[in-house]
Amino acid sequence: MEILTASLQRLKNEEAGQNTATGPGERLNGSEDSTEYNGTATPSSVNGFSRKSSAATWVSLNVGGQIFQTTRSTLTREDGFLSKLIREDGGLASDRDERGAYLIDRDPQYFAPILNYLRHGKLVVNPGISLEGVLHEADFYNLPGLSHLVLEKIKVHKTEEAQQRKTVYRVLQCHGEELTSFVSALSDGWRLDQLVPVASTIYTTDGQKEYLCVVSQECPHSFFNDERENMDRAKLLQQRARNN
Repeated sequence: MEILTASLQRLKNEEAGQNTATGPGERLNGSEDSTEYNGTATPSSVNGFSRKSSAATWVSLNVGGQIFQTTRSTLTREDGFLSKLIREDGGLASDRDERGAYLIDRDPQYFAPILNYLRHGKLVVNPGISLEGVLHEADFYNLPGLSHLVLEKIKVHKTEEAQQRKTVYRVLQCHGEELTSFVSALSDGWRLDQLVPVASTIYTTDGQKEYLCVVSQECPHSFFNDERENMDRAKLLQQRARNN
């Protein structure tokens, strides 16, 4: 009995020594993937990504009051303003908001094309966004590659617009005293291209010299289609009137 009692006491002492060796805040079971604090297991990695490295990878930017989130690798893809802004060696001085996001005093609607370019090297612009505005921001953020893409896109748009528009010319006749009021009354895109005086031997009955005014206007293709339809309708009405 004395031997059994001594063995049981020794086992109790060994268990008590192990419990004291493992206190609050110490790792249990030798696991490298979890740490137990006060009985609660907190994983140090999720889906294979370290919590510490994930926090160091993502960056928040407060652009004109709007929050953008991206990775450091995206912002450092080109050596521009944003790359220098997030450098840990203090490349550019910048304030941060209460959430730690870098404060950038620029228009947020033009920042999405900046991030998209840094992500995959392409120009992606949503409808309604001015290409000239994107070009201005690309120059500010010191991204010459993006500036080149925007300039090429602007040239393409101008070429397409020029191909979709034609110039309409009209010749009007007016008296010399009417020239000032005639020119000032031009509107709706009409402009005076040429002023041709009528030969000096030709005068009106009131002695006023006359002029031929050549005016022009740029119109889309739809304008010519409408004009053609109007002419066709006029010809149809004339033909019906003759038949009657």
